[in-house]
Amino acid sequence: MTHFAKRYHPAYIIVEIVSTAKGQFGFYILLFLLKANSTAGWVIWGRYALLAATAVSVLSIFAKWLFNRYELSNETILFREGMFVKKQKTVSWDRIHSHRSNTTFIHRWFGLTSLTMETGTSGENAQFEFPVITQGEKVRILSYLEQKQNRDESKDGIKPERTVHFQATRKDLIKASFTSLSFLAIFPLLSAIYFNLADFFSIEESAESAWHYLLDHVWILIVLFLAAMILSIFIAFVKTYMKYGNYVISDDQERIYIDKGIGNEVSYSISKNKVQAVRVEQSIVKRMLGLVSIKLISAGSFEGEKEEISSLYPFMPKREAYDMLHTILPHYPIKEEMERFPLKVLWLKLFQPYYLTIAAVVGLWIFKREWIWIAGIAFGVSILLRILDYWFTSYTRHNQTVQIRKGGWLNETFITHRDRIQQVTVKHDWLDRKFGVATIMFSNRANPSHESLLFGVSKEEAGIFYEWYHKKSVSN
Repeated sequence: MTHFAKRYHPAYIIVEIVSTAKGQFGFYILLFLLKANSTAGWVIWGRYALLAATAVSVLSIFAKWLFNRYELSNETILFREGMFVKKQKTVSWDRIHSHRSNTTFIHRWFGLTSLTMETGTSGENAQFEFPVITQGEKVRILSYLEQKQNRDESKDGIKPERTVHFQATRKDLIKASFTSLSFLAIFPLLSAIYFNLADFFSIEESAESAWHYLLDHVWILIVLFLAAMILSIFIAFVKTYMKYGNYVISDDQERIYIDKGIGNEVSYSISKNKVQAVRVEQSIVKRMLGLVSIKLISAGSFEGEKEEISSLYPFMPKREAYDMLHTILPHYPIKEEMERFPLKVLWLKLFQPYYLTIAAVVGLWIFKREWIWIAGIAFGVSILLRILDYWFTSYTRHNQTVQIRKGGWLNETFITHRDRIQQVTVKHDWLDRKFGVATIMFSNRANPSHESLLFGVSKEEAGIFYEWYHKKSVSN
């Protein structure tokens, strides 16, 4: 069978130019609008440099579209890149752990999308991207993946039926917009706008006069405050609706599917046997409202913004989230009844060095001695955090899974399977031995590697845990 190398869709040029324009928009506003009448040297040279950078970026985009190509075969994807320095990358379909597609507003204008394949490794070969392709081409690429990873299905010619487990409603989105507290973002936003304008225009006197006027007419201040809150709540809801609207979680026998977004549509799919662990997070606000966020840890998952993509709906009622997780991934059962540590572990936590307080004392003593009282606040906060950390820390191990829970402000429950643990370390220092406890550390394969640390486990349980993990190596 002959396979042809393909370029990306010609709209790649427009998508990339728009992306470049967004990145340089602020500089154009500064140099050509806010500093339009300036004759300062840095402004003049800055304009030349910005125009030159824009020209180079546009030429680079044309060159990438012209010379970057990809080729699909039954076994691999081949990427050819570069104009002067040629580079060729090959990835086997077997190495693809998960894939996600992102359809931005610009993609939608042209009926296009993007597709990213994640391999579960780190570095340059962690993911392979098709930045601008047609929907039909996306289906064609995924058909190669399905044929390779689901041979049994291909033999039968029957696609597995998906089961929808969750679909966000308007009520869910309203609850999410309040829970995320994003409606409060308008106040720091207005402050940032004010201080940025103050850097370029003399508005301090006008602002001060306006503030005194409002203090003399409190009712206007109240009306403006209420108007700002209503506007910010509306903006927060629109923002939440655009991000989490059309949120659908479904699965079939082999894979989990997550689709979300209005306008900027994102879809994510991962094989169930590639899930390394499950993490349940609850902030204080979510704890009060009985909501949780469940994150699937996989070898191809990323920290930061991309981490949200592999999260099950982050504002789901706790009971509903647990039931859905039990249905989708029954081999990751979450236990509510967990073993808390004895009181001596709290004393041991309190005996640990207070590095932040020591640093605050030394720094304030040298640079701002009259503010030394701040070190007392740091000491009080450190004690409070250690008490909360002790209070919310618990642990259980049952059959082939281990589950730990910790964290006061942000409570995290982590559950993984013994076969998914890559490495285990048990350590204890002189003071730990006096208290009869140890620290367990174990890592899961992720990008970056996910390490779990549990302080205060009894030395007997630490030994049993180590033997429990050692049986995996023996059985393998």
